Amino acid sequence: MTNHERANFVRPLSLRTNRSRRSVVMFHPAGGQDAIAPVSLSKWLPTLISLRFGYGKEALFGAIVGKNGENIMNDYNDYQHILVEKHDGIALLTMNRPEVLNAANFRLHNELSRIWLDLGADPEVRVAVITGSGSAFSAGGDFEMIEQAMGNPEVIASNTQEASDIVYNLLNLDKPVISAINGVAVGAGLAVALLADISIAAENARITDGHIRLGVAAGDHAAIIWPLLCGMAKAKYYLLTCDVMDGKEAERIGLVSLAVPAEELMPKAMEVAERLASGPQPAIRWTKRALNQWLRQAGHTAFDYSLLAEALGFFGEDVREGLRAVKEKRTPNFPSAGGGQRQG
Repeated sequence: MTNHERANFVRPLSLRTNRSRRSVVMFHPAGGQDAIAPVSLSKWLPTLISLRFGYGKEALFGAIVGKNGENIMNDYNDYQHILVEKHDGIALLTMNRPEVLNAANFRLHNELSRIWLDLGADPEVRVAVITGSGSAFSAGGDFEMIEQAMGNPEVIASNTQEASDIVYNLLNLDKPVISAINGVAVGAGLAVALLADISIAAENARITDGHIRLGVAAGDHAAIIWPLLCGMAKAKYYLLTCDVMDGKEAERIGLVSLAVPAEELMPKAMEVAERLASGPQPAIRWTKRALNQWLRQAGHTAFDYSLLAEALGFFGEDVREGLRAVKEKRTPNFPSAGGGQRQG
């Protein structure tokens, strides 16, 4: 079993619960490298909590351990478009496609869906900070990814699953995540920016959800988080019009936690990360878990539905015109608005 397979296998405590058997599954070093053992939840819960946060034990619950109980450190070298730097319990993640404003291609989209599992299984990481290389946070999905999805059920299904994984894997990571929004933030990049536990934007950052401009429903994160952050009225206005806001406006309406001058962005993000990394880890992580119950409820009531609504749009003609208009930098002339194919 590879490190990445293990990272997908080992989940935080809430994801490891077997509800029918009232047990959790954990690695059992004495049983061999790949062995697992069900244990009584009521009997072992105090021990699991202490192990999860690393008190007095080498083999952490949720960590990757070998057959002799040794820790196997996570290897992030297989990430092509996310740079990972670790220092004093903080993992700095940098989306690294600056030549295209860190737009998500198939590879980066996949990496954004699984990085949270690897961080969760890494005992050296207590806090994560994510930002973009160069002048952008992330400009959303790249043209090739959108083109290949049009009318292609297999690609649409894969993209939809990864979009779901980006959201739920981030929410289910018990370690706090801070986003440092250093420039344009759209699409999958915006999902990560706003679903982070603390979002800090440069005052000159440019934020928009561009789904409707493209001709598909706002599906990759908007329904789960925007109404909770800025209220339904503002969420509907910005999601339906695709208006662009800067970091100052995003802070004013409550869409982000803080807005600071661009030159202060990374120092502020790292300052907050250091405070969290040196804080009481069980208290921080269980507080995040409790607060994210609101988002899990929104996942069931709106997000899952919105993902399917977006997927349906890739079978229509509006998305083709939307992409052409984006490429040609003009206002789209959607067929559904001009007597063409009827949508909905």
